[in-house]
Amino acid sequence: MARYDEGFLRAALIGYEGEKAKIEAAITEIQAQLGHRGPGRPKAGPDGEGHTAPKRRTMSASARRRIAAAQRKRWAALKNAKAAPLKPKRRLSAAGRRAIIVATKKRWAAIRKAKAR
Repeated sequence: MARYDEGFLRAALIGYEGEKAKIEAAITEIQAQLGHRGPGRPKAGPDGEGHTAPKRRTMSASARRRIAAAQRKRWAALKNAKAAPLKPKRRLSAAGRRAIIVATKKRWAAIRKAKAR
């Protein structure tokens, strides 16, 4: 590829940007003639002025009732699943507690005896 100096490249860039602007203007004009609007512009109202909001979908009362009943059923199933009885908390018996106390006292007595030596 041939190497060009900076001045030549700047001039080429300016020329191409000018052509690009002309082409974009021509495209915009043709789209206007075809009735195309730019991206993101809402459609005009029936009288040709202003903008109309898109129509919102409506739901019948029976459909809302069916959806509500289904949701209540899901919540009831979830609540029943959580209400399953948990295992009772394990408690330490009096005899078990006494055995732990005796073992702890024996262990500390052995530690104190080893220190005393």
